[in-house]
Amino acid sequence: MTRRSLFWPSFWTFLGLILLLWLGTWQVERLSWKESLIAQRQATLTAGPVPLPDTIEAARALEFHPVRASGEFLNDHELYLNQQAADGKAGFQIVTPFRLADGRILLVDRGFVPTDRRSSDTRRDGLITGPTKITGLMRVADEGKPSYFTPDNEPAKNSWFFIDLPAMAKAAGVDAVLPFYIDADASPVPGGLPQGGQTITDMPNNHLQYAITWYALALGLIVIYILFARRRLREGNPGEPR
Repeated sequence: MTRRSLFWPSFWTFLGLILLLWLGTWQVERLSWKESLIAQRQATLTAGPVPLPDTIEAARALEFHPVRASGEFLNDHELYLNQQAADGKAGFQIVTPFRLADGRILLVDRGFVPTDRRSSDTRRDGLITGPTKITGLMRVADEGKPSYFTPDNEPAKNSWFFIDLPAMAKAAGVDAVLPFYIDADASPVPGGLPQGGQTITDMPNNHLQYAITWYALALGLIVIYILFARRRLREGNPGEPR
């Protein structure tokens, strides 16, 4: 009996093995890159607050860095960003214009309130009036919707699903809005609402699991090929026990 050729199975197995090993190694490199980003993010979050930047470029360089500002909340112009709390409770992030001393407007995400506390009349104590100081994390809004599945904003209903600074400023009736915003920190608020410090700062890091998966698939491919090759060779040698 003529032995069947192993050339093509060996060829495709070799290509598949190279691909799987390359993907595993790429994920190991990504792991190192992500760990560096996480360390940088943590260093940024724990740094002391700095004054507001002057440009969008400077704001991007300070993303997630604590900043401070002085001014006055325009509580009559609140905006409501649909949000789900960490415990799954539905509610809103209260975004309030904040007028700086020079007249410019900074939008401030003051924090979370439950659905039944959306109306400012239900949390009058938290409506800080007069000159005040705030601290929080510097944020730069995405251009457009964060994802295809994010609903469209509804300015006419004051119902927002993502930050759109120009549209929100227009809906709030304020001018000279800065091209970045602040997520307020967890500093105590009279009455307890809104609850600041809601920014999600964790960065997912699954690259080690991905690397292990690709390397495991490579090992599995080797095992399958060996079993296949042994069977093929035995079929080519009928006298050999199976």
